[in-house]
Amino acid sequence: MNIRSLTRGDGVVIGAAVLLLIASFLDIYSVDGALGGAKIPSLWGSGSVVLGVVLAGVIGAALIVVARAMPQPMKVAGLDLGQFGIAFSVFAAWCALGNIFDPAGAFDNNGGAGGINAGLGLILALIATLIMAAAAVATPLVPALKGSLIPASRPAAPQPYGGQPQGGYGYPGAPQQPFGGQPGQPGQPGQPGPSFGGQPQPGQPQPGQPQAPQQAQAQPSGDFSPFWFAVPVPRPLFAEDGSPTPIAELAPGTWYLAVEQRGANLVAQTQDGRRGVLQDTSGIQRG
Repeated sequence: MNIRSLTRGDGVVIGAAVLLLIASFLDIYSVDGALGGAKIPSLWGSGSVVLGVVLAGVIGAALIVVARAMPQPMKVAGLDLGQFGIAFSVFAAWCALGNIFDPAGAFDNNGGAGGINAGLGLILALIATLIMAAAAVATPLVPALKGSLIPASRPAAPQPYGGQPQGGYGYPGAPQQPFGGQPGQPGQPGQPGPSFGGQPQPGQPQPGQPQAPQQAQAQPSGDFSPFWFAVPVPRPLFAEDGSPTPIAELAPGTWYLAVEQRGANLVAQTQDGRRGVLQDTSGIQRG
């Protein structure tokens, strides 16, 4: 799970779930003329409110957050977990609205529960579930809610051509092999190069011999320099052969290496070494 892939809309959902949990411990009723010491149950004193409002809302928020943080979408009965979470949050808001209009339920059908109104807990629960449902539905539609909840930090300093930040792959700071380089080539940290007039190491091209095709293909065309970048919202990464099926998804908050430019597209490399074409490069953050 990658929490850096969470969006601002997910942050609103999490905040609404916390507010719902707080509301569940407050009064469910407000009784006219009740004495100050009257004991009024909380939302946990009503089974229908607990199941239909509190648990439905919390479960919905958890499904939305987990679905966003998963590297690959998880489906149940053909539906994404996020879709189940949206349905749970809307259902919780609907049940909270019904309890606001009729907090006493069947007790007031014969006029035996007059003066019972919705308590502070029910009112806050309605507000929380409405916010949760609105954020869950609007996040895929509103650009402001699609932004990353945890912004990516910039690399400490710009790197020279062919260099990479130091640290774990995908984050600024891990020793990485220069773009196009091969292990054992001279010039890499910790690898001895041949002395002046010495023999080249195995795997190096001999003078006058053509370069291997793989090495020639690995070099970017033109004056392109590899650079690190982060995406503002999740973006699909497509295969280099032009296949329409994404091979990976780039998540906000993680640094990826752009190794080649093809027109308006970028060839990017993921943390596990997979390469693909990023077709939507709008709004990316360069390291």
